[in-house]
Amino acid sequence: MVGSGKYYMLSVVKFVDFGAYLDGGESGEILLPKRYVPQGLEVEDELEVFIYHDSENRLIATTDKPLGVVGDIVTLEVKDMMQHGAFLNWGLVKDLFLPLSQQTTVLYKGMKIPVLIYIDEMTGRVTATQKFQHGLNKEELVLKENDEVDLLVTRKTELGYEVIINSQHIGLIHFSDVFTDIKIGDKLKGFIKRIHDTDKIDVMPGERGYKKVETEIEKILRLLHENNGYLPYNDKSDPEEIRVFFGMSKKTFKMSTGALYKQHKLEFTQTGIRQITE
Repeated sequence: MVGSGKYYMLSVVKFVDFGAYLDGGESGEILLPKRYVPQGLEVEDELEVFIYHDSENRLIATTDKPLGVVGDIVTLEVKDMMQHGAFLNWGLVKDLFLPLSQQTTVLYKGMKIPVLIYIDEMTGRVTATQKFQHGLNKEELVLKENDEVDLLVTRKTELGYEVIINSQHIGLIHFSDVFTDIKIGDKLKGFIKRIHDTDKIDVMPGERGYKKVETEIEKILRLLHENNGYLPYNDKSDPEEIRVFFGMSKKTFKMSTGALYKQHKLEFTQTGIRQITE
């Protein structure tokens, strides 16, 4: 049975002036509006389409691709505000509804927010909610320290930034581990820093160990090149000045410059670092 909020491969049953009808099985024939009918499509041809409800609560097909399907946690922009909820830009002609009862923050037009896309049991329609933490997998923790993970920034707390890890678990990036600008809704690469006995998870943005150092090495070389081969920073510089200019901790800066020194790619001066060119 074809349902709303998912992709399906459906075959063409017939053509009409305003589009084509697709075989939805037990759900009946589903209209694919004329604007989405590919040139050369014929009866019995199969086509991948996304199914959702139109404004009259009828199942309808589209070849447009939404920014997320049922079960996804995605960052969407608030397109309009109403008394009973907000409408989010979903990437389709029809916006995605976020009911007032499913909101957890004060919203404004143009704001980007993480939401879970789900099927509302009362209406059967695809809907959005900000209350998705309870649905995340907290029992079967399969992560371990140093694992590389995908992160979605969901909110700012007193300790740092709450993130969703691999669309399954909740974690935290502490403010002390933030060296670049982070915004709600950002998607980041990171790694597991620590898993507490309570299964609370601390994460770090960026790459772990030498992979991170290699990335920062490239950054330092680029900045040296952009500044005529000299930068007024060294291991005696203030950590906050290093964080602001390089976007990294002083420890990472020292590791990276030390590696470049051993590679004979820079030298230390009394006031900074200078690039060595052949």
